[in-house]
Amino acid sequence: MSSHQLQILFLDLAIILVMARGLGHLASRVHQPPVVGEILAGVLLGPTLLDGALSDTLFPDDVRPVLSGVANLGVALFMFLVGLELEAATMKGHGRATVAAAVGSTAVPFVCGVALAFALLPGHEIRDRSTFVVFIGLAVSVTAFPVLARILTERGLSRTTIGGIALATAAFVDVVAWSGLAGVNASIGAGGSHWRVLLLMPYLAAMVLVVRPLLRRYLVPGDGAAEPGPVKFAVVLVGALLSAAATEAMGMHHIFGAFLFGLIVPRKGARALRADVHDRTGHLTAVLLPVYFVVAGLQVDLGGIGTAGLRELALILLVAVVGKFGGTYLGARVAKLPPRSAATLAALMNTRGLTELVILGIGLQLGLLDNALYSLMVVMAVVTTVMTGPLLSRIGARGPAPDTGTDATRERIGAAP
Repeated sequence: MSSHQLQILFLDLAIILVMARGLGHLASRVHQPPVVGEILAGVLLGPTLLDGALSDTLFPDDVRPVLSGVANLGVALFMFLVGLELEAATMKGHGRATVAAAVGSTAVPFVCGVALAFALLPGHEIRDRSTFVVFIGLAVSVTAFPVLARILTERGLSRTTIGGIALATAAFVDVVAWSGLAGVNASIGAGGSHWRVLLLMPYLAAMVLVVRPLLRRYLVPGDGAAEPGPVKFAVVLVGALLSAAATEAMGMHHIFGAFLFGLIVPRKGARALRADVHDRTGHLTAVLLPVYFVVAGLQVDLGGIGTAGLRELALILLVAVVGKFGGTYLGARVAKLPPRSAATLAALMNTRGLTELVILGIGLQLGLLDNALYSLMVVMAVVTTVMTGPLLSRIGARGPAPDTGTDATRERIGAAP
């Protein structure tokens, strides 16, 4: 890079961090997750304002590839954190209520999303229509697990029964969504070399049968507890990056490799180590993720949305909210949860946050979304996240004051960006 390009890059990074932190703080002041303000910062720095003149000046074409690389690193580390904090015990919790709510929160919005996709098809040039239909179904089914955990902690619900059911349901929903998205990615993302995707199965087997035992032997020696430290953190971080590179080489998205490595990090006897890895990685993502929001925002242009776009936006919001809220509420009521508890769970499952943004970014990269539809779906992600707090207040969902101990996995997740 030239000296001028470096100057622009450093200036851009400074502007991004100031905007993201400033708007994230403002979002917190109005009882919204900081991620809402950070996403808005990305949209405001994009082409929506001043017909793109601002974004073209601040983010010239020769600097954008570097910003994109930084953004991809940030989202890979974020997905590693999501995998790190998912636990089998969380997904098994609360039996019948979790199963019923998870099925309702996945199946109903997926079916509604499929119907939405067919309604959207005539107005957009989509190169793979059948995959597009599946993708939209997945996109409206997702729940932002880390944002949800943070909301539970802030509302004092993290240690209540409904909080436990919400975490278990969201974990199940996201695993289904990421698995489905991996299938979508495999079907069209290999760039004509689909044979590479066949390497995924032996790769998964190697990760579980070889890498995981070796990782446990090194990180948790003997029967004692794993001690945290910079060397062990470096080993885990290198592993996550190598796994991300491996899935990218197979024609899959790099986030799947990072997510998978987070899943195989040892749990038993490694609580302190995982807390240390989470904290250190969280500091990195706090700097890198705002860059992802801006890179995503550079593709969002709401300036020329028009009447047809507003109609599509209204339809997307209607399907996303009614499908997710209604499906979760129905599943919870089938499991005999009281109406208020079912409504609380439904409101929590409707939050999408950064997780939705990651999925939409993959859809844009794969050519499943054009810029206009991508912009509308980003608005949906922001709106559904923003409405979670007011919905909970309206329902009257409030738990006892949360325990602020640092040994709670859920609260560590809640601290994730």
